[in-house]
Amino acid sequence: MAERVIGHIDGVVPGAVFRRRTDVLHAKLHGDTQRGISRLRDSDGSYVADAIVLNGGYEDDQDDWVRVTYTGASPNKDKSNDGKRLLRSQSWEYRDNAALKLSFERKYPIRIIRGPDGDERYSLPDAYRYDGLYAIAEVRTAPSISPAPDGSPIEVCQFELERLPLPEQEQTPVEREIASLLVEQQDLLQRQEAAAALDEHEWADAERFPTTRGTSIQRIVRDAAAVRRVKELYEHECQICGLRLVGPDARPYSEGAHIKPLGRPHNGPDVERNILCLCPNCHVRLDIGAIVIEDDWSIVLRAGLFGENVRAELNRHKKHKVHEEYVRYHRDWWRQKGGPSQE
Repeated sequence: MAERVIGHIDGVVPGAVFRRRTDVLHAKLHGDTQRGISRLRDSDGSYVADAIVLNGGYEDDQDDWVRVTYTGASPNKDKSNDGKRLLRSQSWEYRDNAALKLSFERKYPIRIIRGPDGDERYSLPDAYRYDGLYAIAEVRTAPSISPAPDGSPIEVCQFELERLPLPEQEQTPVEREIASLLVEQQDLLQRQEAAAALDEHEWADAERFPTTRGTSIQRIVRDAAAVRRVKELYEHECQICGLRLVGPDARPYSEGAHIKPLGRPHNGPDVERNILCLCPNCHVRLDIGAIVIEDDWSIVLRAGLFGENVRAELNRHKKHKVHEEYVRYHRDWWRQKGGPSQE
């Protein structure tokens, strides 16, 4: 089994799901089953932080997926009975806060695990999920939302974390090997196509391989986790039109579509509540705004569609809680842009 280290744990990819905190502990993602901040000794013997759990912590916390405002830790005697509010100010000398602050100073990445009591836009209802590596962008002392019981102000140790870009969310050795093979195949195909279309002196203008390479690797990471679970839940049946594609080898095919797109400017999360299981056609329709979804889950056609019909309402499995915020974002984005785009 892999050892607990700073950064990526070999064999565990972003999106991996664990039923209990003890499973997270055994996977070496976090060093404790109760505390939010995980510590380990650095090479010089001092304690640094390697991971945090977001599971409905302090009221001053804020989770926006790509950016997280995280409140430090306090001993139990300094917290309310429900653990949500503080009775007195936090200290940078407290062991967990000092460790996380030292990780900031040494520019160490932090693993984030989201629990079932975290932000409902991202959290699974009954499990913990490893959501990748984050950088600590800022450390500060900040006033708490609520004062102490006697009305005096409370100061908290606050951390701003930013999710590292997808190419920096590492893969297992097997995934890296598969990614390398895919890249080689794509390079070969592109060179063959370019050779047929261009004269020899035009080769320099045809070099586009790094973009393709990055896209392939990112797709492997996504399909290995949340997307795969959503596909399996629907047995690869399209949630919009009901089509279930099956190849000659009897293997079904579907695609995982992010309602709020990943990356800038959207910064949608790579979580189950933002993913639909769609056929290739409906995936494209969603991506170009030819289809939007209303708050009552009805499907609205915004452009002429040919071929299979679409459902009147999005098919939703009882275990798949698509979040209204994402369909609303998608709908507002495309209505603001006007007609469906071919970009």
